[in-house]
Amino acid sequence: MNAQVATAATAAASSLILLRENQGGIAVLTLNRPAARNSLSEAMLEGLSEALTAIAHDRSVRAVVLAANGPAFSAGHDLKELNARRQDEDRGRGYFKHIMGLCSAVMQQIVMLPQPVIAAVHATATAAGCQLVASCDLAVASQAAKFATPGVNIGLFCSTPMVALSRNVTRKHAMEMLLTGELISAEDAARIGLVNRVVTAGHERAEALRLAEKIAAKSTFTVKIGKEAFYRQVEMPLADAYKYASEVMVENMLARDAEEGISAFIEKRDPKWQDR
Repeated sequence: MNAQVATAATAAASSLILLRENQGGIAVLTLNRPAARNSLSEAMLEGLSEALTAIAHDRSVRAVVLAANGPAFSAGHDLKELNARRQDEDRGRGYFKHIMGLCSAVMQQIVMLPQPVIAAVHATATAAGCQLVASCDLAVASQAAKFATPGVNIGLFCSTPMVALSRNVTRKHAMEMLLTGELISAEDAARIGLVNRVVTAGHERAEALRLAEKIAAKSTFTVKIGKEAFYRQVEMPLADAYKYASEVMVENMLARDAEEGISAFIEKRDPKWQDR
């Protein structure tokens, strides 16, 4: 009976397009649409949105790892799903607008999530799949991984992936990827700032979890305000950024965990976080 239950559970999991597993204080989300190269269908985007909303309100989750099953990390939008809507009366305009809005909202959810999100990229990430990697706070790539924004090759410029890409790499590197559509290696992705580090194939998830565990050991209150402040200040003029960051520092200094952390440092002991 136990074997039958286990088999049924495995079959049910294999049918889900997004898997969630909790490892201590780390939530591992796995794209699980391997036959479609984990393309970001409407259902996949909705699943990601729902999972991120749940995690945002889950105080037990201190960090998130985003991984994928199958031959690709993500091939981007589901072009078959999109193309089928050209038969609509408006030639698909309404549906295209809905999907691009939904995808953009998911990418912003990652940025606004209180917990840091680390991509574990085992294979190719293209178009909106590359956008997904760029939207994560950190990224670990396998040596086998490759990245591209290849929309220009099929007459569809990667305009929404461009938003995340251009906020992670220099303008000329972003433009080269967008204008040529060529795949770049994991090593080049690290060189231009798209990923943090490159590891031997098969070790990317373990390395992402190792990073997540380091972050999970910090005060969640401190990490949350720090992540929010990072993304807010980076869009501001220099003087405004310093004014805002100074205000954040003052509020942070008055927090219980800052008081505890500074005292622990002075007293040469480990801090005891209360996440407040």
